Amino acid sequence: MEPGSAELYDQALLGILQHVGNVQDFLRVLFGFLYRKTDFYRLLRHPADRMGFPPGAAQALVLQVFKTFDHMARQDDEKRRKELEEKIRRKEEEEAKNAVTAATAEKDPGPIPVPVQEVEVDSTAELGGTQEKEQEQPPGPQDAEEKAACGPEEVEALGAATCATEAPSDPPAAPRVQEQFQRNPDSYNGAVRDNYTWSQDYTDLEVRVPVPKHVVKGKQVSVALNSGSLRVAVQEEDGERVLMEGKLTHKINTDGSLWSLEPGKCVLVSLNKVGEYWWSAILEGEEPIDIDKINKERSMATVDEEEQAVLDRLTFDYHQKLQGKPQSHELKVHEMLKKGWDAEGSPFRGQRFDPAMFNISPGAVQF
Repeated sequence: MEPGSAELYDQALLGILQHVGNVQDFLRVLFGFLYRKTDFYRLLRHPADRMGFPPGAAQALVLQVFKTFDHMARQDDEKRRKELEEKIRRKEEEEAKNAVTAATAEKDPGPIPVPVQEVEVDSTAELGGTQEKEQEQPPGPQDAEEKAACGPEEVEALGAATCATEAPSDPPAAPRVQEQFQRNPDSYNGAVRDNYTWSQDYTDLEVRVPVPKHVVKGKQVSVALNSGSLRVAVQEEDGERVLMEGKLTHKINTDGSLWSLEPGKCVLVSLNKVGEYWWSAILEGEEPIDIDKINKERSMATVDEEEQAVLDRLTFDYHQKLQGKPQSHELKVHEMLKKGWDAEGSPFRGQRFDPAMFNISPGAVQF
């Protein structure tokens, strides 16, 4: 079985699990099916036997499959453990850094004020000179700032102080982890990028490209949707400004794709996938998301009428079986038999129709 192909049966199996209500009964359904409809429990006892398994082979097969997924689960546990340890380590480093900064602030007495200098004046000096030298004024605020531009030596030794004239550093960028994206409906199963946000379900994608507040009409927007590329631009006074452009990581169905403008907010682009699979990025070169951390459950809204009919039939058959009543394939055959039961020339004409006379296999009926 190819990797990922098992997900094709998730909805049918999920429907069964929801109806039985617990894993133990779900396993009973699976192994009961193997017991009733296959040779899984049949033993090869003679060389001439062509159906079944050697003694212990079926059990070993089940154990092998169990160990395969158990190994995958343990790898997931180890991955989550490492992520948690890394998160704790970063938090401790941040707390230690904050503690050093706080300790540095306590040791820093701040700029030391410059004392006022008094000067004695000679009484024989000229009046103009006397007025000029009567008393020197303390240095002004600008001079004090120049003298106190750099912090004390203790702060410099710790490397925690910078010159007063130095511009403040930019705040660190917020971490972009998938757990944060999942909390935002606009980036659910997708991501938040510098100039757009995208989300997806099993069949479609939504891309939101923010626009300036003055963009309120569709004619101010230019969107080029091709099967393998996407381009979004707006009209400015000095010409066209491209907001988003690039090659798509997968093909899209242009007939089922469209765009609309939320005036002054964003351009909403709805892309219809050609294949039903999960995308890790919208544009080539974009940082891919971790598909293992998104919600891969398929919404019932994306199930077509044929698949919905199959799920409804499975649900109906399950409840019929619990009540000991005929299932859908048996009811269909019973209806056909009833039509010919009392027909002219029928050997059963005049007799009461008895469904128990027939043992109908599900494979004998084509739905």
